Amino acid sequence: MKDEYCKFLKERGIKQKYIPYYVKWVKRCYGFLKKPSRKTIGNNDRERFLKEVSKMYEDWQINQADYALKLYDYFLSVNEPQRKNRTGHEKEWSAVVEDTVKVLRLKRRSFRTEQTYLKWLKRFKEFVRSKNPSMLEGSDLQNFLTRLAVIDKVSASTQNQALNAILFVYRHVLQKDIANEVNAIRAKEKRRLPVVLSRKEIEMIFAYLDGVYRLMARLTYGCGLRVSECVRLRIKDIDLEKNVVIVRSGKGDHDRITILPESLEEDLLLQIDAARYLFEEDRLKGVPGVSLPGALARKYPTAGQQWGWFWLFPARSLSVDPRTNVVRRHHIHSATFQRVFKKAVKEAGIAKQASVHSLRHSFATHLLENGYDIRTVQELLGHKSVQTTMIYTHIAKKNIMGVKSPLDLY
Repeated sequence: MKDEYCKFLKERGIKQKYIPYYVKWVKRCYGFLKKPSRKTIGNNDRERFLKEVSKMYEDWQINQADYALKLYDYFLSVNEPQRKNRTGHEKEWSAVVEDTVKVLRLKRRSFRTEQTYLKWLKRFKEFVRSKNPSMLEGSDLQNFLTRLAVIDKVSASTQNQALNAILFVYRHVLQKDIANEVNAIRAKEKRRLPVVLSRKEIEMIFAYLDGVYRLMARLTYGCGLRVSECVRLRIKDIDLEKNVVIVRSGKGDHDRITILPESLEEDLLLQIDAARYLFEEDRLKGVPGVSLPGALARKYPTAGQQWGWFWLFPARSLSVDPRTNVVRRHHIHSATFQRVFKKAVKEAGIAKQASVHSLRHSFATHLLENGYDIRTVQELLGHKSVQTTMIYTHIAKKNIMGVKSPLDLY
């Protein structure tokens, strides 16, 4: 078992000089707990051991011991004989998937959230080798999260997304509260500065866009919108008189108001006319109305056929609603917008890894460079915390530190 664990540690990228210490911590822990080394230990037992050795060792050593024990726990779980020979419980898992969808829709979570949660549920099912859902424990989720951090090396945000998705299933479908039982190895937080385009670069990209996609890109930059917010805009969300855009059900299901550039008025009027043509065509052909958020479709059955609720950027063709299987008109897909924008970035010769979201980053950065205060920018972006907005202060000026390089002194 010792040799297998050492091999496992080496494959995980642990330096050879540290491996003996990892083995030592495992041996000391199991000796302290008086348990056989082939049995996994719970979080309470591990914490009891760490509390005891913390009286004699420094914090960094306790952290090393904690990491070694969590790795050993994961090592035992993936080499468990019962796990390798486990047969599937497809019927039970199908029921879990169906119940998860029902609860998500009952709680009015977005379709995008639904897709994300089901994706993680599928990966979790594969990880536990289709173990009977009724037998799932907190340790199963803990080992899954550890795998994401140690083997798959996902980012902290991705690991948190997986945690939220599977915890949702435990709580609302399996009726198990295991939040206090999960103490996995966490992925390291990596601070990344957002990709920001200069005004010149933005104009270069716009030059390679035309028609509706050029308007969408200019609107995204001019209003500081997320991609999903832009494609989901409805006719009633545009107020040309007050020069504002109302963003409905943004991130976190919050509404907000942001600025509408006056220079876009003429193009928006043309786009509204184009949308009106498709709207009238749908009404003549008896096409079902557009989808509505939340419970509005039940409260106002005909609202989806009203002009105000129609998409500002409707798709050219009809498609099947993935939730209701109703054939209706949807908005332009965000993936299509991203693909067209990426092509324009390449054609413009921009070396930066820019996406549509880079326009939102650029909106915030350029506002700060123009002297607007951080709270105003926070409100326009719809950030819950000002700390999220503060990241733009690091890139808002050419020389934020006011330091002159010694090379420039010559």
